[in-house]
Amino acid sequence: MHNDIKPTRSFDDLVKIMEILRVECPWDRKQTHESLKDLMVEELYEAIDAIDQKDFDELRKELGDILLHVVFHCKMADEKDKFDIGDVVYGIQEKLIRRHPHVFGETKVNGSAEVTRNWENIKMQEKGRDSVLSGVPRTLPALLRAQRMQEKAAAVGFDWPEHEDVWAKLEEELEEFRETIEANDREESEKEFGDILFSLVNVGRFWGLNAEDSLRLTNNKFHDRFQYIEQKLSEAGLTPNDVDLAEMDRYWEEAKSRI
Repeated sequence: MHNDIKPTRSFDDLVKIMEILRVECPWDRKQTHESLKDLMVEELYEAIDAIDQKDFDELRKELGDILLHVVFHCKMADEKDKFDIGDVVYGIQEKLIRRHPHVFGETKVNGSAEVTRNWENIKMQEKGRDSVLSGVPRTLPALLRAQRMQEKAAAVGFDWPEHEDVWAKLEEELEEFRETIEANDREESEKEFGDILFSLVNVGRFWGLNAEDSLRLTNNKFHDRFQYIEQKLSEAGLTPNDVDLAEMDRYWEEAKSRI
């Protein structure tokens, strides 16, 4: 037993606790990199939700859960003589110094756009990539991937010069989508609908908005407002199946004034 161990503010103590758990806890002992993947993703989304809710107490806890996963994966890798937590800490420090030559070197920059451009150029050289898009995982959620590809392309100068051009492209895609719908061409409609979404991401990006964040906030708003409808109907002993659209819409308008 380890009755003498108490929580501290030391990172090294966290690493020691993980080392003990890997030996003495049956659940921790049986975990692998693969078994923890989905849990790690879940923790990241919970941290994002805490940020959206501006709940700093919850964010503190979720960041701790993410840090636990970092320590956990490092410990498992160390057991296989692949790398340890020190290698990870050294690696990220080395990367930050190398990719910020305007801070830790002699490079001169003029604003954050040039910093981003330099970052992408350095990254391509480091990894021997032939495309700035190579580092965007295909497994990212579609809206997020669209945003990241557009950001990376814009960082090297491939971007609309004026706001009006962005709107014109969106209107063009809307018209093309309408034509495929009217022609009842499902295959082309799917492609054109994708083009609209991609263009909408671009519109938002041009004004500094993040499509994934914006849609997630709207999803949450819809979720809360629809649950309000269900709650009010439940108080009357009803469900959405028992009433017409007009009745639900009345509660929806109520919800909009509250949520």
